[in-house]
Amino acid sequence: MRRDSRPQEPDFRRDPAFRRDPAFRPAPMPPYEDRPSRTKLFLRRQRKLIRPGIVFLVVVGLGGVGARLLYDAASEERFAPLRAKLVAMEPLPIRHVIINGRGMTSEASIYEALGTSTGHPIFGFSVEAARQRIDELPFVDHATVERRMPDTIIINLTERTPIAVWQTHGHFSLINQAGEEVPDQGMTGKNAQAFLQLPLVVGDGANTAASVVIDALAKQPDVKSRVAALIRVGNRRWNVTLKDGTTVMLPEGEEAAAFARLAQYQTSMNLLDRPVVSIDMRLPDRMVIHQTPAPTPPPDAPKTDTPAPPSDSSQTTQQP
Repeated sequence: MRRDSRPQEPDFRRDPAFRRDPAFRPAPMPPYEDRPSRTKLFLRRQRKLIRPGIVFLVVVGLGGVGARLLYDAASEERFAPLRAKLVAMEPLPIRHVIINGRGMTSEASIYEALGTSTGHPIFGFSVEAARQRIDELPFVDHATVERRMPDTIIINLTERTPIAVWQTHGHFSLINQAGEEVPDQGMTGKNAQAFLQLPLVVGDGANTAASVVIDALAKQPDVKSRVAALIRVGNRRWNVTLKDGTTVMLPEGEEAAAFARLAQYQTSMNLLDRPVVSIDMRLPDRMVIHQTPAPTPPPDAPKTDTPAPPSDSSQTTQQP
């Protein structure tokens, strides 16, 4: 019988020292797992899809919150509670108010209609209510109001274009720069306010010639504030009726120079505050002032040595 000539491995389990010292004993082998469970296999396969799915759900959630905020902001009633909460927080102050398209509408009236100004919280007012108030201004056709975060309010105006009220043959109408009648005439609402604020031009042909004289008058605000009407004479020149009844006769084609002279005389001698009947400026080298007639004394009044002034006196002032 042949013996196996291969070296035999020592059997430590038979060694008495191995039996006595536990440190030399091998650790027990873990139970052998044939293959992973179905759950682990599924998770391994779906791991690449789980992370994109979580990101997708987060994006959808944020989009839903943003859509809800936009939906609430579109309605004043729904946005009011949210605006109150935002205002209660530390406010974002308005630092800039930009107005585009303003021509005849004053900045003061726009700020008053806006309902806020620089330094106030940007969420402290209603955009829709401000837009409606601005729309009601006399020369505004329509407007938009926009919050631009973090500190700017933008107002875009589309103005109506009347420059004067034209009276001819007992009919009043608003006219634009070209002398054409502005549509949507009426004596109620915004039209009524425009009729009160715009200058009055009277006579045939006054509508087509009004823009030149109105532009010249606008350069002399002290004179303009005293003017009640501009009357076209012979389709050649203008007479100006002041609010106190004085008539100023302007030279043909020299309205701007005449208004500048009136402003100069008002500054130097308060000419427009004096009780005069008329101021004739038609001659280029002089100005004739017709004073108010002195009252005639009653017949039974005692006579004095001083002669009474004439009933209609005039003063001629040479141009400097």
